[in-house]
Amino acid sequence: MKETWYFVDSGHCTPSFNMAMDEALLNWHSEGKIPPVLRFYGWKPAGISVGYFQKVNGKIDVDGAKNYGIDLVRRQTGGRAVLHDQELTYSVLVSENHESMPSSVKEAYLVLSKGLLEGFRELNINAEFAIPEGKLKTTNSAVCFEEPSWYELIVEGKKAAGSAQTRKKGVILQHGSIPIEVDKVKLFDLFLYPNERVKERARRAFDDKAVAINEVSKTNISFEQVKTAFKTGFERGLDIEFEPFELSSGQLAEVHELEKKYKSEEWNYSR
Repeated sequence: MKETWYFVDSGHCTPSFNMAMDEALLNWHSEGKIPPVLRFYGWKPAGISVGYFQKVNGKIDVDGAKNYGIDLVRRQTGGRAVLHDQELTYSVLVSENHESMPSSVKEAYLVLSKGLLEGFRELNINAEFAIPEGKLKTTNSAVCFEEPSWYELIVEGKKAAGSAQTRKKGVILQHGSIPIEVDKVKLFDLFLYPNERVKERARRAFDDKAVAINEVSKTNISFEQVKTAFKTGFERGLDIEFEPFELSSGQLAEVHELEKKYKSEEWNYSR
């Protein structure tokens, strides 16, 4: 028999709610209240999530983000900043002690990212795992999607999904972005560059490094179609089945309580 995981379809939520919900699910799974979870969500308004250790000052154009109506939020996972706009975001929460989960972060990426690989296949997009040659180049860029990491998904040699992972309270949290469309002008207006020439050069270089679903798909694919495909992909890739999970009013209140942190300047700008 296949193992049953909870499936949470959050729809489009605010950046602070999205990060609070991931933390709440981690807590509940750690406390044994719920089984492993796959969650899908979107962002409304669009958000920019900065990595747990990332500096905001001098890297992120906070005024530029405000001009676009984009909320900044700091996530629990590391890595560089990500613009969450026209994308499907996923999060997986599963115990570190789960029999399918390797102890190494890199190998756990491989297991969980099989769901992403199968999701792309479901959309007839030929994706594969990135296996960097030698050591990863460390660019000075604040932008995620500049370089693929181990077992992230690439299509035609370009990064098509970015993921980040943390382990807290005995639980693996891996969440990531699957861009459906990317507005490159907006994206690069959110980061600080020495001058316009450097910014334009970075934007042109980005075309060779990253790709969105509708740039490689033969047909225009909607958010709902992407969601359906990746839900099937995770079921097949992880060999599990899903049970829909609706939060109780008490659980929702817990999320809103946690959300206060992700709305606070102290949390979001303190690095």
